[in-house]
Amino acid sequence: MQQNLVIIPTYNEIENIEHIIRAVFSQSLAVHILIVDDNSPDGTAQKVEALQSVFPDKLFLEIRKNKSGLGTAYVHGFKWALARPYTYIFEMDADFSHNPNDIEKLYQACTQQQAHLAIGSRYVKGVNVVNWPMKRVLLSYIASKYVKLITRMPIDDTTAGFVCFHRSVLETINLDKIQFVGYAFQIEMKFKAYLKKFKIVEVPVIFTDRTRGKSKMSSGIISEAVFGVLSMKLKSLLHKEF
Repeated sequence: MQQNLVIIPTYNEIENIEHIIRAVFSQSLAVHILIVDDNSPDGTAQKVEALQSVFPDKLFLEIRKNKSGLGTAYVHGFKWALARPYTYIFEMDADFSHNPNDIEKLYQACTQQQAHLAIGSRYVKGVNVVNWPMKRVLLSYIASKYVKLITRMPIDDTTAGFVCFHRSVLETINLDKIQFVGYAFQIEMKFKAYLKKFKIVEVPVIFTDRTRGKSKMSSGIISEAVFGVLSMKLKSLLHKEF
């Protein structure tokens, strides 16, 4: 069985889904793809089902009943992956903000630099963001610096959502204890990997804002990250599992 799995969570990504699937499969690194769809009303899951005949035994689909958040979608995907013999498990957005050409870079960081967690980083070498309004760039950049300050993680892009895990990380983290669903989910996974002393490597990538479809960003997701970080740090200091 293929050892590499790319998990792509979706909700109303009909404009992007076929493009991203074909782009990922066109890469030199052989991978399987798991789409975790939150019952999109726009027909995203149906498009994936149609493509399964084009990519048999390498394109998989899990449909959840409700829109339950990014974090729970990834946890669903992680559990699915761990029930199968995958070694490297990637997180990736459906909207091309994460460049499929960079999948190989994350993989190499794991296989050649022995990273347990490779992060596609927007901020490890300056600010590499395209098509974002300056306000959003500053918000994201400051948020990552804030998280780095509070948690003391040596990571420049703490909210990055383009990552590759070695399965040992996901096997060690208690996935049933993951609390957060948005940006804070991405921070929480990195923080737990950091606390368990896994090797983390940041790989510079260029993040490009979506050109098709609608962003899922909200003020609630941002506030969850701000206050969630304080909660995570406090519990770690008190040696409580979170």
